[in-house]
Amino acid sequence: MTSDQGRGRRAAVVLCVAAACLGPVGPGSPAGASPRPGALVYVADLHSDTVSVVDAGSGTVVDRVPVGDGPDSVAVAPDGSRVYVTDSAADTVSVIDARTRRVVATVPVGDEPSRVTVSPDGRNVYVADVGSDEVSVISTRTLAVTDTIAVGDAPLGVAVSPDGCALYVANAGSGTVSVVRTATGTVTGSIPVGGGPTALVLGPDGRHLYVSNLTSDDVSVVDVHAGAETDRIPVGDQPAGIGVRPDGREVYVADIGSDTVSVISTRARAVTDTVAVGDGPNGLAVAPDGSRVYVSDFDSDALSVIDTATARVTDTVAVGDGPTGVAVAQT
Repeated sequence: MTSDQGRGRRAAVVLCVAAACLGPVGPGSPAGASPRPGALVYVADLHSDTVSVVDAGSGTVVDRVPVGDGPDSVAVAPDGSRVYVTDSAADTVSVIDARTRRVVATVPVGDEPSRVTVSPDGRNVYVADVGSDEVSVISTRTLAVTDTIAVGDAPLGVAVSPDGCALYVANAGSGTVSVVRTATGTVTGSIPVGGGPTALVLGPDGRHLYVSNLTSDDVSVVDVHAGAETDRIPVGDQPAGIGVRPDGREVYVADIGSDTVSVISTRARAVTDTVAVGDGPNGLAVAPDGSRVYVSDFDSDALSVIDTATARVTDTVAVGDGPTGVAVAQT
């Protein structure tokens, strides 16, 4: 991607970024624990057309993997064997072999793919196609699209329930969350939330969904059992990427316009801390053990590392040009 093309897509990136909390759900490690050896952080570098691979233990970039045009989002298979990257300007998904760190397949999807996630059983990949108002479903066995699901206007965020039975899609243009039954690929509900919902994450209880609303500067709390928004929490300016601790106690939100990360107590349903990070934070992921939060700073070309015990930045790692989506895997 040329620098002019990259600048032209900056506004789209603000909407197309998201975050993932990857790894098994369960009790986290003790607060402040160091990342376990072998943890890797994958960062989509929109302007470099690469994925930076960061060793979490040493805080160094150990590889840069060339992918398609305009990588926006990244997700890791539950077993850590593959990494899926949305190439937003190429309308494809690049599939990286995590062992060789090379692209082994390129899958055509819908128009301007944004967020990507993988089902808990690892069988399906779900891609939000913001330009075609649909979700592409990719079989991880055939590495081909097996279904397309029409959802709301400008879908960006996607999250799967822990049992894999439901898919939740944040529709930025509609101000809604679509609820999809994965067995049939049918939309079973539409939940109104805040303005410009951009990213979403399910708590470990599988009941509470947290949605970052870019244009209303807040986070919606949705009870998926009731199918309704139950609360709305003010955060920083232009919230985008969002993640939750494995123990469910805190939600972290990247505030693009404030250059901060808002820390939300899920019990109090209020912001309890605000962490200053780099310029233009957007993508965000929580380590599987809950000890660290990784934030992509789009305008700083860096990855900020937050210690969750102290709610302070402990490291800043230089990555590729225009980092967006972030995912963490334990190797």
